[in-house]
Amino acid sequence: MSSNRPARRLILALGALVGISLASFALFALGPRAGGAEAGPRVATSVCEAHELRALQAQDPRLAIEIPPQFQLPWPTRAACRSHEAAGDPEAPGLAQPIQFSHKHHAGLYQIDCLYCHSGTDRSRAAGVPSVELCMGCHAQFPASYDELEGIRTLKQYWQAREPIPWQQIHRLPEHVKFRHNRHVAAGVECQRCHGPVEAMDKVELTKDTVWWPWLLPAQKLEMGWCIQCHRENGASQDCLTCHH
Repeated sequence: MSSNRPARRLILALGALVGISLASFALFALGPRAGGAEAGPRVATSVCEAHELRALQAQDPRLAIEIPPQFQLPWPTRAACRSHEAAGDPEAPGLAQPIQFSHKHHAGLYQIDCLYCHSGTDRSRAAGVPSVELCMGCHAQFPASYDELEGIRTLKQYWQAREPIPWQQIHRLPEHVKFRHNRHVAAGVECQRCHGPVEAMDKVELTKDTVWWPWLLPAQKLEMGWCIQCHRENGASQDCLTCHH
């Protein structure tokens, strides 16, 4: 019997060590929840965060939140906050723009017509991009609390400096191709036919599209075959000089 005592002592010691470890882990993992109380309320540090905390509390009324008076404001709206964040998401497809502008927020939620911002596109062969003055025509009317959004601050900086916004071009054709926006708009071609559902995009990207020729050759968006197939379907000219210099 005496020969088994060291082994039994070792087993008892290991059991005690495991018990202490499990107890320590339980205290660490459960923390204040073991007593049923939070350490304290979650405090908003911005208007956007206040919107999110209210939404979380609506899902879980037990959540304690605190919103300082300076953040108890309706503007910017929760939709604006979320769209601004999504438009600046570096992980989302598409180029990073100098301003976190969301087409989904402007063209989707508020249904601003494409030609309001891209004015002249129905009259010019080149697509128009909105001027800083056009953007400020709307945003100058907004409350100062919108300056919480980085994109609004950046917009105002360009306005004060009297500098154009260096937007990054997403849809680009070769230099030897002459594409006339005004003719396509006049023919009733929707912007989404080439640019995709921009009204559903926070961050605009070149959407994928493939057409198949009769001999099963694929043509990707903005490639020659893709454009020719559209001309065929709509009875437009397929003469070389129609699209090439």
